[in-house]
Amino acid sequence: MKSDPVTLELFKNALFSIADEMAVTICRTTYSGVLRDNMDFSTAFTDARGKLVAQGLTIPLHLGSIPTALESVLEHFGDDIGPGDVFVMNDPYAGGMHLPDVFIFQPIFVEGEQLAIAATISHQADVGGRVPGSNASDSTEIYQEGLRIPPVKLFSAGKPNDTMWRLIEKNVRIPVQVFGDLRAQLSACAIAEKQFMELVKRFGKETTRFYMQEVIDHTERLTRTALQNLPDGVFEFEDWIDDDGIDRDQPIRLHCTITKQNDSIGVDWAGSSTQVKGAINCTLSFTKAVSYAAVRSVLDYDIPCNEGLFRAIKVTAPPGTITNMVLPAACAARGLTGFRMGDCAFGALAMMLPEKVGAASDGGNSGLSIGGYDSARDPFIFVDFACGSWGGRPWADGVQGNSNMFANMASQSVELIESQNPLQILRYELIADRAGAGKYRGGVPYRRDYRFLEAEAVLQVRSDRKKIRPYGLYGGKPGKSSQNMMNPDSDAELLDSKLTMTLRKGDVFRHELPGGGGWGDPLERDPQRVLEDVRNEYVTPEGALNEYGVIIDLQALSVDKQATRDLRNSLREARGDQPMADISWSDV
Repeated sequence: MKSDPVTLELFKNALFSIADEMAVTICRTTYSGVLRDNMDFSTAFTDARGKLVAQGLTIPLHLGSIPTALESVLEHFGDDIGPGDVFVMNDPYAGGMHLPDVFIFQPIFVEGEQLAIAATISHQADVGGRVPGSNASDSTEIYQEGLRIPPVKLFSAGKPNDTMWRLIEKNVRIPVQVFGDLRAQLSACAIAEKQFMELVKRFGKETTRFYMQEVIDHTERLTRTALQNLPDGVFEFEDWIDDDGIDRDQPIRLHCTITKQNDSIGVDWAGSSTQVKGAINCTLSFTKAVSYAAVRSVLDYDIPCNEGLFRAIKVTAPPGTITNMVLPAACAARGLTGFRMGDCAFGALAMMLPEKVGAASDGGNSGLSIGGYDSARDPFIFVDFACGSWGGRPWADGVQGNSNMFANMASQSVELIESQNPLQILRYELIADRAGAGKYRGGVPYRRDYRFLEAEAVLQVRSDRKKIRPYGLYGGKPGKSSQNMMNPDSDAELLDSKLTMTLRKGDVFRHELPGGGGWGDPLERDPQRVLEDVRNEYVTPEGALNEYGVIIDLQALSVDKQATRDLRNSLREARGDQPMADISWSDV
């Protein structure tokens, strides 16, 4: 069969719309805030061999992992796959990522022949284990972290596996919520099956099979053509995680080497730390997903993310390292390392493409869970992910109040948090003078204060960038550090970046995200843009003076141009630069 470009485009868009409709279905039918509001889930569509063809507009770090997880299912069951079968798994040592991320796969049959597989993955609010939320960073082996599900059938020939459902029910703290979220995933798969049948009816079975493969092959051609336009060479970068929450005085090295040659690219994580005691280790599948997403971000915007993209990117990581863990390593908080690996990969790409890649972000999102029992002994679990600030870019400031691009998540609304949990949100605000200074400053971070209203609960936090700040690039300064604090307005107590502790009624926990790194020399930032930041309270007048050499007339709320020019020239002379004859000014 010969490919027709018009038919290919129509088929591709139809298939991609199925994956997006699956995502909308989960968002509309799920129970938990971590899915409905944070949107910590993903959807995808594969061919019968498990090769990713289309993905929903969801989380890159999930989607690159789906092929590895699905490969494990297909290998385990072989020919024992038939109509009405649905599979579930979450085992990091069988292709999963961490236990809260539960995969559900539904093969789709047409006239008795398997043509496709609907795939979903959702972060469940609890899968058991020693800490509510199943996401503690201070677990030291996988067996502490919750219910570990190898590839099994959740439905067999349309009949539910009652044993599996009962096993899940008895091992999670909030089964009603977890079952609601699992059924949302099943609903998404049912929607995918219905819409795929309509696609087959429109195009025919053989044409559908052909164009599913052609979508992948076309993506590979686009990817390799785009890679040929990038410079060849070897580019390296290292970054450091503060600690693993156990050995608090031991920073953890991440090292990324990107090798680009002709139409292919390699991402190697050799040189990264050996796996650690704390639960921040990564599976190879997650490392692959990070690497795919980083490379994809510097390619043409219209290249799909599917198996064709993956074919052109070779990802390697030595076993037994934090980027490719082996038993019995814990990994519940592996998201922390994954996001930091994203920053590290971007650092290497910035060496290759300084005009396309920005400085460090806030390091991903900070994960927080609060779980316990109310006065009637009914369980509650609140899971939140704080998403905040990008690094400054070669052409623009970093974005604030927005998710890290590797996550594509959202922030939960204050009203919903308070109406569904024993919590009050006292503050939710941007913080001045915390973004990394630069010609293009980093994104401004925010803080959130949570007041606890029940008698007692367990608070679990995984965050980073308290000691090792988000890096700046090409003269840009690093962003300011993150901070955790208990009862900030009374007997304030500074806390570690990773913690598990008891909350009492009335306690107020504050989390402050780190600021994004700056890009370029702060003394080259347009003074009028500094003034705009002062007006928006992103920067204080003192910050404008100390970080940017800009003097603000506080009464007129304007820039003192001559004083600023003189100060900047003296600062340049002090560091050995040539004074500038004039400064470019813009209207803001």
